[in-house]
Amino acid sequence: MEYIQFAENRPFDIIMLGRVAIDFNPVDYYKPLSESTTFKKYLGGSPANIAVGMARLGRKVGFLAKVSKDQFGDFVVNYFKKEGIDTSHISYCTNGEKLGLTFTEILSETESSILMYRNEAADLQLSVDDIEEDYIKQAKAILISGTALAQSPSREAALKAMSLAKKHNTVIIFDIDYRPYNWKNADEIAIYYSMVAMNSDIILGSREEYDLTQKLIAPGVDDKDTAAFWHRHGAKIIIIKHGKEGSTAYTNDGNQYGIKPFPVKLLKSFGGGDGYASAFLYGLYEGWDMIDCLEFGSASAALLVASHACSEDMPSVTKVQEFIKECKEKYGDMIARV
Repeated sequence: MEYIQFAENRPFDIIMLGRVAIDFNPVDYYKPLSESTTFKKYLGGSPANIAVGMARLGRKVGFLAKVSKDQFGDFVVNYFKKEGIDTSHISYCTNGEKLGLTFTEILSETESSILMYRNEAADLQLSVDDIEEDYIKQAKAILISGTALAQSPSREAALKAMSLAKKHNTVIIFDIDYRPYNWKNADEIAIYYSMVAMNSDIILGSREEYDLTQKLIAPGVDDKDTAAFWHRHGAKIIIIKHGKEGSTAYTNDGNQYGIKPFPVKLLKSFGGGDGYASAFLYGLYEGWDMIDCLEFGSASAALLVASHACSEDMPSVTKVQEFIKECKEKYGDMIARV
């Protein structure tokens, strides 16, 4: 069954809105961040990573963002251009705001943490004036990252983009992408997350992220009831992720499809979600069955947690396909499906 119908006559497959950052991942990993001395710089931020992931998979991607007017801002714009991502609606901050900096700690294969510097972050300066109706209506879908809702003026910009997408029947994808930084309290999180979720066609998040979203309107429910709640409010696909336990897609016809992680030697425990999202969405655009979309997403996630970078290591279609083939030959045809 085709759950999402994309307007095929539009030039952009997807336009992202949200966080752009600079990642510094330790080269001398498997030790505390306080003891790491050498780092490698990458483009970061969940929606930015997803944008790169989808561009690597051959999709036409646009991006709405503010970046710092300095060398890091130039790095972001140039990196996007190199990947074929449209930068016509990325603009520079004018009041000295800086891109967020993310220092990652890789203690072991399963223990990682993130230290973020996001005071007066450039991406949160995106305003309603930056959101042009003509750009939104050129997209088959927009993806709103939950971090864009953490603070004004970015949250109003995101809500304007959402409203324009609804007006033009542009598919709305909500990646909850919770980060504690910049939020004032749990009620504020619930208000703005639920506002976007109520208008979304596809929602992706962890169990914790759905609990935050539903705190004021549907607290304390399990995965099936969560999916049913959002289906009643118009969502067509609900993805609930449980880390190493896998993930499940709940569709608005009452079906559910589960996937387990692919076996892989981990390097880090972050970045997989962005690879998952880009590859899962790629499958939807290709019109695949839901379980095949999940399998492709799970395989991409496995490749990302086995690599040092996020954006830089986003895989091609061929690489994901080859990885799936190798795993099935080694572990059996249904290794990842449940």
